[in-house]
Amino acid sequence: MEWTIKKLKLELKYTWKISRNASTYKENLIVSCGHLGEIGLGEVAPNIRYGETPENLLEEFEAIKNSLKDCPKEPFEFELWLNGFKVYNALRFGIESAFIHWYISVKKISLFDLLNINEPKLVSTCYTLPIMDAGDIAAFYNTYQLKRFKYLKVKVNNEAAIDMIKEIMALGKHNIMIDANEAWKDVDELLRFMPKLKPYPIEFVEQPMPAEMVDAYKYLKKESSLPIMGDESVLNQPNFDELVQQFDVVNMKLMKAGGYINGISILKEAKARGLRTMIGCMVETTLGIRSAWSLCSLAEYADLDGCLIVGNEPYHLLKEENGQFMAS
Repeated sequence: MEWTIKKLKLELKYTWKISRNASTYKENLIVSCGHLGEIGLGEVAPNIRYGETPENLLEEFEAIKNSLKDCPKEPFEFELWLNGFKVYNALRFGIESAFIHWYISVKKISLFDLLNINEPKLVSTCYTLPIMDAGDIAAFYNTYQLKRFKYLKVKVNNEAAIDMIKEIMALGKHNIMIDANEAWKDVDELLRFMPKLKPYPIEFVEQPMPAEMVDAYKYLKKESSLPIMGDESVLNQPNFDELVQQFDVVNMKLMKAGGYINGISILKEAKARGLRTMIGCMVETTLGIRSAWSLCSLAEYADLDGCLIVGNEPYHLLKEENGQFMAS
């Protein structure tokens, strides 16, 4: 079995600014798995929040490349075998998905049949506005035709979020998701801020404080009048006994879960615990986003706009109309 990996530079349509960093491009990796005349591809979207860089993921891949050549050829055997390697979650997903995409090509079966899940048809995604001055909202909203999205997600890092939301609501009717990416460090300050959101159609507030503030999240959930979503708190081995005390909703991202099979397990366990679920993404091409889209029958929300901000999208595996994704 032949395995390769390469860098792919994604030029962004605008500066992607969240509470902890800003960027005008991203460097992702594409894993290729080939055998018996078929090739499977998987995407890797490194996230510095978890210590992932293109360079250290390339080094990890090279360290296990020779072992990959002799991997098992059946998916669930491959899954158990892959668990024997300690690699970053995003790279693990790229490897697992490349193998699975190769396997279904060889066997001429669908991903949905292999994973025993329902195929989604139309999936409504939110669209995320990066942090910006409120005065820039109208031009951004019109340039990227945001009226077509039912849900808009607003990246925030302080109380200026209120001004952004006011501008959005003056332009169209949308349900609003607030995403702070761990910006608040004081739960009482956060609780003083949240009542200011009451006049607006807020779906939830996503990861407002650092993931390690577990006790503060437990207090926040009891005191908050708005649902709280966990994102950075939900990795590949989530502790649901803890999560149910902190959050109302969880965001499963395949790049954090490390694979389709574990991602499905997380979604099902969350549902069994009474938590609502969202399937999210990093900045990715439609190769990675289609993988996330494929699991959307298992979630209430989808945040799959990561490919819509890429200016040089190479794969075109999804089609978006009126804020909804379908397979191309």
